[in-house]
Amino acid sequence: QVQLVESGGGLVQAGGSLRLSCAASGLTFSRFTMGWFRQAPGKEREFVAAMRWSGGSTYYADSVKGRFTISRDNAKNTVYLQMNSLKPEDTAVYYCAANFWGTTTDDANEYDDWGQGTQVTVSS
Repeated sequence: QVQLVESGGGLVQAGGSLRLSCAASGLTFSRFTMGWFRQAPGKEREFVAAMRWSGGSTYYADSVKGRFTISRDNAKNTVYLQMNSLKPEDTAVYYCAANFWGTTTDDANEYDDWGQGTQVTVSS
């Protein structure tokens, strides 16, 4: 049974930083492209970033490019999202997702498994 558990969310002031982690179990982690998505209140879930299973390719939403960095440690079955220069509009529940042998897609339908999410709140 695949399990994805996010952590690292919290309350931070605008301009600050947070590092999210997503620990995966029940899967061969190195075969999964990992993605981060977010959902703000009253809005649809949106793509944030993805990293290919091989670790060699990344893809970011324009809204976070240059501020967020996705990385992974296959030895620890963990994917990270380093978020810098946070803005109030980054406030959302952040979810990690796994896409078996997938490309770095922004299409949520391509992801097979999802975590429960972690809340990020950025105050102005």
